[in-house]
Amino acid sequence: MDIHTVSDLVRALVAIDSINPDLVPGAAGEQAIAQFVAEWLTNAGLEVTLQEAAPGRPNIVAIARGTGGGRSLMLNAHLDTVGVAGMQNPFQAHIEDGKLYGRGAYDMKGSLAACMLTMAAIKPMNLAGDVIFTGVVDEEYASIGTQAIVRDWHADAAIVTEPTEMQLCVAHKGFVWLEIETMGKAAHGSRPDLGVDAIVKMGKILVGLEALAARLQAGSAHPLLSTGSLHASLISGGQELSSYPERCVLHVERRTIPGETPSLVETQIRELVDSVVAVDSSFQARVQTSLVRDSFEVAVDAPIVTTLQAHATAVLNRAPDVVGMTFWMDSALLSEAGIPTVVFGPGGAGAHAVVEWVDLAQVAQCVDIYTATVRAFCRERS
Repeated sequence: MDIHTVSDLVRALVAIDSINPDLVPGAAGEQAIAQFVAEWLTNAGLEVTLQEAAPGRPNIVAIARGTGGGRSLMLNAHLDTVGVAGMQNPFQAHIEDGKLYGRGAYDMKGSLAACMLTMAAIKPMNLAGDVIFTGVVDEEYASIGTQAIVRDWHADAAIVTEPTEMQLCVAHKGFVWLEIETMGKAAHGSRPDLGVDAIVKMGKILVGLEALAARLQAGSAHPLLSTGSLHASLISGGQELSSYPERCVLHVERRTIPGETPSLVETQIRELVDSVVAVDSSFQARVQTSLVRDSFEVAVDAPIVTTLQAHATAVLNRAPDVVGMTFWMDSALLSEAGIPTVVFGPGGAGAHAVVEWVDLAQVAQCVDIYTATVRAFCRERS
């Protein structure tokens, strides 16, 4: 793929403000970039549909219809970005030493461009299976975009094109968010006979969480992801300095590896609470799970993995490393919907940072790799 074609498209995408409005209230959202992508793909001859994941927040679905009898393949990229606080000229992309700088260049408008160019390249091919591109909203917050996609669309396999430094990602961690509330009894600070300190009570939970975190890190490790982990993220409580606090609320994040279910996580936390109750009959606490995102893993011998691996090796003149990622991606949602999925994308740096860039040569290589993978997987006909 010609590097100038790649750089022109990535530059155009970076110039469009697509900050997620759930992250930055009042932000532009994905409407403008969705319109640009939809028009570009329509002009390339693709069948394009807009699917509203939420009012004013459209997913883009573009299809190159197959002639029949072939496997279908989905390419997935997200349209939204995080905010731009502290950045200089975040939407005015500039290039230095083959690196294109700007908000979203790395996460993930470089990959978005690679998907668009791949769809344009495969449209004239006489493929048997459908090729489906999904440009989704809201990956940076709650992933309502990909959740909407899997309700209405399916494929025999998928490539999530998040940046992986040209590594083949076959696993990533999940997470569970929990809220723990300890209950006390409000009273004047001069009346210890009447008050129960909810914050002090929470201290016993914090000590237990530290011990649980240590046990997790000393436990069985996943070959690509190491172990699960746990940390206390946010804590609040109390009314004023002169009163016993009536309640204390702690928000906990538990990162999970394949095999660690939400039920297991909840059981571990409830057992911790029960252990405190066993030695303190006045202890009262409530545990509630607020969000679950499952971990992800695909077999290294799955057809989409081996096909992409072979064509990446041919383009790169080396076998890509097979890795797991610590952070969560929409690949878990596709996998949960029964779509075997692999993650592969270009290199760069600065996701969510004040300086962000993508390697344009690697974006171009991704176009070549995706195109060859699509041709092989969807079985080109002569």
